Amino acid sequence: MAANTVKESKTNREVVLGFLEEAESWQLLSNQFPSKVGGRPAWLSQVDLPVVSELQCEKCKLSTVFLLQVYAPITEYDRCFHRTLFVFCCKTPACYTRNDNKCFKVFRCQLPRKNDFYPFDPSPDEKPEQLVNNHQVLGSGLKLCRLCGCLGQKACSRCHSVTYCCKEHQTIDWKHRHKKECSNEASESSEELSSFLFPEWELVTDPEKLLAKDEELHEAHTLDQESMACLNNGLEDSELESMALHETQDSKVFQKFKKRIANEPQQVLRYRKVGSPLWVSAEHVPREEDVPECPCGAKRLFEFQIMPQLLNHLKVDTTDASIDWGTVAIYTCADSCDQGTKYSAEFIWKQDFSGDQAV
Repeated sequence: MAANTVKESKTNREVVLGFLEEAESWQLLSNQFPSKVGGRPAWLSQVDLPVVSELQCEKCKLSTVFLLQVYAPITEYDRCFHRTLFVFCCKTPACYTRNDNKCFKVFRCQLPRKNDFYPFDPSPDEKPEQLVNNHQVLGSGLKLCRLCGCLGQKACSRCHSVTYCCKEHQTIDWKHRHKKECSNEASESSEELSSFLFPEWELVTDPEKLLAKDEELHEAHTLDQESMACLNNGLEDSELESMALHETQDSKVFQKFKKRIANEPQQVLRYRKVGSPLWVSAEHVPREEDVPECPCGAKRLFEFQIMPQLLNHLKVDTTDASIDWGTVAIYTCADSCDQGTKYSAEFIWKQDFSGDQAV
């Protein structure tokens, strides 16, 4: 599990698993092309960052927070020599209603090998002599939110030394640390991560190793995808038969899920480009028409999924409520179309556990 780059599978059947490891801060900077969870985003393109309105939760309208990013270049296309997918989520528990994806955002960014931001032959394993503070300003000059690391265009009206993406984040940072800094009670500006952010980890990858029997189960699971989607449309002949069949199917799907992850219970991500997700339930499985096409006209296909095990590392549990999911599937443009230096919105499908299911 030494790599943090998701490389293309030799076959569609190979699944790459993601695990969390501690890392030095310099290893998670943009010029290291990291895959990571938590902290602030390590932006790939240094321009055309998502604006506040694009990052808002569609339910509570508050800014979402960086959850993770996956570095997944596509070697056959020069335009995808560098390619990263960024996932953001809302921190308001009430927004996590059942099987609702409106509290998530995902963006794709990609660059050719020759670009304005990184060397043609980067040395990702070499520790830089001087760490550049890119938490508040990018190399392009764009200013970032002091709290979350997203585009920040609102400066503190008193000291003008820090910027924020929104009033809510400015208020949080003021209470956490900037009140002392702004009044000169602190000797210098602190760069420690705010507790508002998720804990920061490196996301390292390793191919899934399956036994022969597991391979057969995997094939059966793949064949079940279409039947589960059809089941969600309802069986009109008999409502009682439909309910009984659904309960049986749901139990089978969940047992397959548990058996498949048992060999590597610490996995927090599964990557299988142009494959099928490992669903936790027979309920709320998307049909082909549920996944919108990319604005370029190409279909969006499954690329990776976020596992429920990640929740154990995010410190989100409270006595009242917490953010939650069964699995979160990310679908991206099949052509990985060229959008220049922009961050292109992609599609997320959130599926929750049904009934009393638990991992």
